[in-house]
Amino acid sequence: MARLWLLLLLALGLAAAAKSPYQQVLQHSRLRGRQHGPNVCAVQKLIGTNRKYFTNCKQWYQRKICGKSTVISYECCPGYEKVPGEKGCPAALPLSNIYETLGVVGSATTQLYSDRSNLRPEIEGPGSFTIFAPSNEAWASLSAETLDSLVSNVNIELLNALRYHMVDKRVLTDDLKHGTTLNSMYQNLPIQIHHYPNGIVTVNCARLLKADHHATNGVVHVIDKVIATTTNTIQQIIETEDNLETLRAAVAASDLNSLLESEGQFTLLAPTDEAFNKIPQETLNRILGDPEALRDLLNHHILKSAMCAEAIIAGLTMETLEGTTLDVGCSGEELTLNGKPIIANKDILATNGVVHFVNELLIPDSAKTLFELAQESEVSKSTDFFRQAGLSSHLTGSERVTLLAPVNDVFKDGLPVIDSNMRNLLLNHIVKDQLSSKYLYHGQKLQTLGDKELRVFVYRNNLCIENACIAAHDKRGRFGTLFSMDKMLTPPTGSVMDVLKADHRFSTLVAAIQSAGLTENLNRPGTFTVFAPTNEAFRAMPQGELNKLMGNAKELANILKFHVADEILVSGAVNALVRLKSMQGDKLEVSMKNNVIHINKEPVAESDIMATNGVIYAVNSVLQPQASRPQERGDEPADPALEIFKQASALSKVSQRNPRLAPVYSRLLARMKENAG
Repeated sequence: MARLWLLLLLALGLAAAAKSPYQQVLQHSRLRGRQHGPNVCAVQKLIGTNRKYFTNCKQWYQRKICGKSTVISYECCPGYEKVPGEKGCPAALPLSNIYETLGVVGSATTQLYSDRSNLRPEIEGPGSFTIFAPSNEAWASLSAETLDSLVSNVNIELLNALRYHMVDKRVLTDDLKHGTTLNSMYQNLPIQIHHYPNGIVTVNCARLLKADHHATNGVVHVIDKVIATTTNTIQQIIETEDNLETLRAAVAASDLNSLLESEGQFTLLAPTDEAFNKIPQETLNRILGDPEALRDLLNHHILKSAMCAEAIIAGLTMETLEGTTLDVGCSGEELTLNGKPIIANKDILATNGVVHFVNELLIPDSAKTLFELAQESEVSKSTDFFRQAGLSSHLTGSERVTLLAPVNDVFKDGLPVIDSNMRNLLLNHIVKDQLSSKYLYHGQKLQTLGDKELRVFVYRNNLCIENACIAAHDKRGRFGTLFSMDKMLTPPTGSVMDVLKADHRFSTLVAAIQSAGLTENLNRPGTFTVFAPTNEAFRAMPQGELNKLMGNAKELANILKFHVADEILVSGAVNALVRLKSMQGDKLEVSMKNNVIHINKEPVAESDIMATNGVIYAVNSVLQPQASRPQERGDEPADPALEIFKQASALSKVSQRNPRLAPVYSRLLARMKENAG
């Protein structure tokens, strides 16, 4: 019996899980409306319009559709009606034929035109049909010319139009699967169905308003538009639209014709001639003349699935054929792409998808030069810097390089003066080969256009190249990749000893290293982090202590080794606290406080002085290992007599409880007398 119950629960769970998105949203609306009685649904209505939506959980709390405010109203769920004097909507709608049902569910105009076109006998009689019935507002929104062309010849055009809205079988919302087609009752022409995760269902891009109204001879779904037949592919639409001339040529040049003619469900964001004309001619010519860049450009305008405008009620991210993503959203009645209202004409239906005209060209990173990538990002000042230094050709040509570009904040006080040294430094911000940060590894060596070798350091919280760390995701262009760096790089110019000798601040330290016999260690290849005491640090020591230290080579070497760790730690890797093992053996604690690096709680005067075999931090104090530090009062050697007294006092109390400890107590008393003597 228990097993039977388990199987039943599993079956119920699977049934619940199999509910379509539309049914899930409808169920949520029921839950929100149940306090008003049975079969009441909560509906969100856009303020100032007649547009209504069943609400999902997210919309319920945000109270917005396409960024516009909504009000909550409560009405009978589909298939139910009110009863005078009773709460909610307790009664099911009367079950009648499709013709009668049209008048009950808000599609009286469709009912009227069914009568005029002689469709009425068919939808009153026996059979099993589905009709996607335009609402009264949908018919009223048609232009006078379109409506006149339909109703003036009611025996042909109107009947054909209505039969195109019909299917010769019963189809409920659970059967309306995303991306499927239904054969209409007009020449078996297809009707395209899209059932989106947010619960929106569209029929030829018309939104389903009220669904699943059962009739004795079928089912009625109310939609918000009068739908028209579709016979053209996306490619055929491109070929017939006058304002897509440049796009037409670009598609032909990139051999995308066959894709846009093939079966499938795509969304083409079709750039108009106006969109192409907005692009600088030099940029446009470069892309049109580069088959790979052109193909990337066009694929960036093609979404992998059909997206009707009515399905977009909030922002969502969609993948393009190029593999990139676009942020598709809406603001009121306007569709937006990456936050911009650039869609000029929407929902042009094709047999293999939908076309939206856009009046701005969407150029993907993969079709851009390094210069274009940088100009549109947080490193735009860097591009000006490189341009002023005469290095533009490396950012606009077909050379495979990676640009290590400092972010704009680095230059908040203005750009440095450009001289030959600065130009060489900038050349060392351009790495040979087009890289991707996800393939960089610790210890990797990168060659620059300035003939320097840069090292890669991989840390738990950062990825750094020499002293600079990557501050944002890569931007990969047509030939170059852009790394946004948090500071200017300082390529190493010599070993640790070379750097210390070249800096007058460390003359005392250099002498100490030489005296302690550590010069060879700091000249050899390695990965050192050196916390280098400045001359000021040595002057701060008591003269006697300094003389004693300098006169004891062994003790001096011990102190100096405490200032060196055998791994490279640049400041960008220090987030909270990092512990390093010094060459002396004790731990060094490196921390960040108020954007200043501290070593053993002492502030660092200068960080990230790079050497070929390590990194140097200038410190204005000489660090002391634990064993060499002056002891505090609590750490002073204890008086032996006092210690014996403490032990004797404790043992006296214990021995009174345990006679076996009495001899020990006696011996301690004897020692006390000896010390007293």
